[in-house]
Amino acid sequence: MKRSFLLVVMTIATVTATAQLNVQLHYDLGRALYGNELSNRPRVTATVENFTPDRWGSTFFFIDADFGDNVVKSGYGEISRELRFWKAPIAAHIEYNGGLQRAAYGYDDAYLVGPAWNWANKDFTRTLSVQLMYKYLAHRKNHGGCSHSFQLTGVWGLHFAHGLCTFSGYADLWYDKGVSGRLVLMSEPQFWVNLWHLPRINDAAKWSVGSELEISNNLIWPADGINNRFYAIPTIATKWTF
Repeated sequence: MKRSFLLVVMTIATVTATAQLNVQLHYDLGRALYGNELSNRPRVTATVENFTPDRWGSTFFFIDADFGDNVVKSGYGEISRELRFWKAPIAAHIEYNGGLQRAAYGYDDAYLVGPAWNWANKDFTRTLSVQLMYKYLAHRKNHGGCSHSFQLTGVWGLHFAHGLCTFSGYADLWYDKGVSGRLVLMSEPQFWVNLWHLPRINDAAKWSVGSELEISNNLIWPADGINNRFYAIPTIATKWTF
């Protein structure tokens, strides 16, 4: 897993030489809401995110780095490529997910492939993508002995109030034989106020403030227990768009 993750990071470093990025910093309120139950949860997460369309489709990636006890405690990333050089709104989607963690448990490598339906209005202030994918879980012993899975993903973006506000995010639902109910839910809706649209602020200073709500079921491991319950954890966040 370490070798795969480092390969992804090196690939991303090459892409970012010409890509446009946004960088986010989130202060996690999980410990404040759930107390000792989530005492193992890092307080600060830095995110680098990129979406680049081109004539053959698009490339998307993000990398999260979680900080705690004055060290980087974990890193997680996803990178995907969509191919569409035809007129139909269906694209071919391929994706890798994985990461590293200091704890006894970690992030398992996952490989996904399938069709994606993409829609946007004329000025791209509203966008929607729906993906239905085959998912291969590399470490079957952590998933009830089953490597084969599926994942349904929705990704949305909504810009309103003349660009001042953005509501965006994603929702993933996938099959995992090793969890209660055999389904895992993960969603991270975000709300941003884009300050460069306010009067007397230079529109080149693309700074946003907002929040993310991490909604999950059968995913997060508490300090004493297993990943078998629902959480809704908000953050206080800031973002700079390059």
